[in-house]
Amino acid sequence: MSESSVRTHTRARALRAARAKPAAAGTPVARHDHPTPVLGSLGLFTVLLGAALPLIDFFIVNVALPTIDHSLDAGPALLELVVAGYGLSYAVLLVLGGRLGDMAGRRRLFLLGMAAFGLTSLACGLAPDAWTLVGARVAQGASAALMLPQVLATIQASTAGHRRARAMSLYGATAGLSMVAGQILGGVLVAAAPMSSVFGESAGWRSVFLVNVPVAAVGLVLAARAVPETRSKRPAPIDVPGTLLLALSLVTLLAPLTEGRAAGWPVWTWVSLGLFPFAAYAFYRVERRADRLGRTPLVPPSLLRLESLRRGLALVVPFSIGFGGFMFVIAVALQQGLKLGPAAAGLSLAPMAVAFFAASLAGPRLVRRFGSRVVTAGGLIQGLGVVVLALTVWLRWPALGLPGLLPGVAVAGLGQGLQLPVLLRIVLSDVPAERAGVGGGVMTTAQQAALALGVATLGTLFLALVPGSGMRDALIVTLLVQLAAVALTTLLSLRLPRTVG
Repeated sequence: MSESSVRTHTRARALRAARAKPAAAGTPVARHDHPTPVLGSLGLFTVLLGAALPLIDFFIVNVALPTIDHSLDAGPALLELVVAGYGLSYAVLLVLGGRLGDMAGRRRLFLLGMAAFGLTSLACGLAPDAWTLVGARVAQGASAALMLPQVLATIQASTAGHRRARAMSLYGATAGLSMVAGQILGGVLVAAAPMSSVFGESAGWRSVFLVNVPVAAVGLVLAARAVPETRSKRPAPIDVPGTLLLALSLVTLLAPLTEGRAAGWPVWTWVSLGLFPFAAYAFYRVERRADRLGRTPLVPPSLLRLESLRRGLALVVPFSIGFGGFMFVIAVALQQGLKLGPAAAGLSLAPMAVAFFAASLAGPRLVRRFGSRVVTAGGLIQGLGVVVLALTVWLRWPALGLPGLLPGVAVAGLGQGLQLPVLLRIVLSDVPAERAGVGGGVMTTAQQAALALGVATLGTLFLALVPGSGMRDALIVTLLVQLAAVALTTLLSLRLPRTVG
């Protein structure tokens, strides 16, 4: 070989080596499938945005229901379906969404869910009639179920130690704030939307859905840039029998409870409620048998044997039932009882949101010092807020205004902010990273089903009491039932592990 050929060959090898050489320490390298993925600040913001959207949209329609009824002539039964259709499809598919993320990649499913959420929100905002809106809401709930489980799974799989504790605290704060902010945002949008020539009087309620479209577009861009790809090292196949039986269990419980009162409690509602315990028991047996045979069930019983997850869920359920019921009932009471407009009804909960946010910021520091007793203190404070609110309603109705509501809702929000972020952190503290998708799906399913159950049970109780007892007394009774759920949560908090991981 000639000398020039040798030099050429040497230069080529050097060039290939330089191209293959890793970047310098200060040079960022964009990689979405790194062996040890790390969730940065922008990525955390993006997945928290994805966590906020589904929860905001569960509550954002509460203050928009009267205008939807007026615009589309929906009637009580269809209005219930606008709320329940979203909640049902969301709750039924959450665990499946977590499993799909474990298999196909959580970033990929997050992107798919975010895109679908934007498109289905557009369909909701453009719906020409009530039935189209119900169908679009069901599809929107299914999109949310693809997106939300990936948030917790990504946090679990790409953070550790102090960063994970901080991320989980921020997730809990985001979840609580989203539920309150959804109602506030809905009221403001309904009142402030311009009377466009295209939509006319319906512009207000349509805006509560259309606002999601640009937010989802921004979320897609950020997720493509900043969210790392993670998946389970040993992904399991879809548990078809378990998925179908879980869906049947949730539908037979939630559908009749949400639709029964508006539909006049027809025969199908009682048949469905009678089927629920059999469907739930069949689901348990199928999952237990799959676990015993070495398969991977949709909800592994071994996961439920984790003490932190089991005891944490025992508190998340009554907390969410009371919270979901309260948010629905207060929206109806303020608009129909006190004749407040949608903006005033939504903004009346602003003190709750501010207090919740303040408590969420203080929570991590308090947890390091007092452990899970922060949850017990939060329950006591929330109970005090509910008592203050009930007394205020009793003494000042119907002259009750926003200043009168402020003390009760602010104290209740402070207590909730000390509870929910810590509870969500406890539930997932011992879940292995490879089962993060399943663990996140189980927790969000329990939370979402409980929120829907709260709307169904406390909402039905409130609306059933109004004709005979009046709006004031119906609201007081409902608040006292919520107080019982708060008391149960507080007592159960004494059984939580003292140290929070």
